[in-house]
Amino acid sequence: MRNKLKYIILSLLIIIFFFANIFFGSANIEFGEIIKILTLQSDPSSATHIIVLSSRIPQAITALFAGAGLAICGLMLQTLFNNPLAAPSILGISSGSGLGVAVVMLMFGGTISSLGLFGYISIVVGAMVGACAVLIILVLFSMKIKSNTMLLVVGIMVGYVTSSLITLLNYFAESSGVVSYVYWGMGDFSSVTNQNLKYFMGFILFGLFCSVMLIKPLNALLLGERYAENLGVNINRTRIYVLIVTGLLTAIITAFCGPIAFIGLSVPHIARLMFSTSNHQTLIPTTIMLGSVVALICNLLTVVATDGTVIPLNAITPLMGAPVIIYIIINKKKIAYFN
Repeated sequence: MRNKLKYIILSLLIIIFFFANIFFGSANIEFGEIIKILTLQSDPSSATHIIVLSSRIPQAITALFAGAGLAICGLMLQTLFNNPLAAPSILGISSGSGLGVAVVMLMFGGTISSLGLFGYISIVVGAMVGACAVLIILVLFSMKIKSNTMLLVVGIMVGYVTSSLITLLNYFAESSGVVSYVYWGMGDFSSVTNQNLKYFMGFILFGLFCSVMLIKPLNALLLGERYAENLGVNINRTRIYVLIVTGLLTAIITAFCGPIAFIGLSVPHIARLMFSTSNHQTLIPTTIMLGSVVALICNLLTVVATDGTVIPLNAITPLMGAPVIIYIIINKKKIAYFN
């Protein structure tokens, strides 16, 4: 009964913050006007109508799905590596996306923003190719390396290599290219338009469905690899599945939204603290919902904390995520449900 109440509260928080993202923004629009827009009683050609339907609603939906995707990636990686500090960026997949974007921006000499739709598509494709390249490397290594710890080290090293290449590319790039890349690296949920929103949602929903299908093997991994093997779980296959699902989710979200920090790292811990359990049958839906709530709150803070300007998303997420991680580190001995 208590868990049901928590799910109800989470559902209400999602609804509240989703509509808060629609009613509040950098442009000052009256509540009554927004109600008219949502009920299709306003002039479709008006500026406020376009802002709400073409900017705020897609942005809120993007935050909803991106937060859920990043959070579930963090949960699965933390379970796979038995490491509370594992996150989507730990395996270098986010850095791979960054490398792809850096290559694209160098090719166009930093003028990619002037290319309109083609430039936008180029950034997304570059990020996807970079992330998938790192993912392929990790999957190949996972077939040879049996230790999760060693695989984690490989992922960290791949991340360092890609970061080094990004630094070199930015050093030789034009100043406009560096500025464009830095802006992309700040992260935002406003880059997904109405036209490609359905594709973004489709990929995220597919990844979330795959994560639900991995509940049993993830629960078995909590008991240790040997015990999981005795239960009939193929450790190597499960590792590859988790890497593919988390890799593709991270690639999609990073390609469209930039490298979003801390959501994947902190939200799974909030879910564990909230329900005091390590059972993924409870943690997965909770983490998905909490990820959406946290992403919606962060997106809202980027606009309500200023007067007409938008704060970079990655300036907000650490402020919410870092205290959670510090609490986990300080109270590690008290938190017995995570080894």
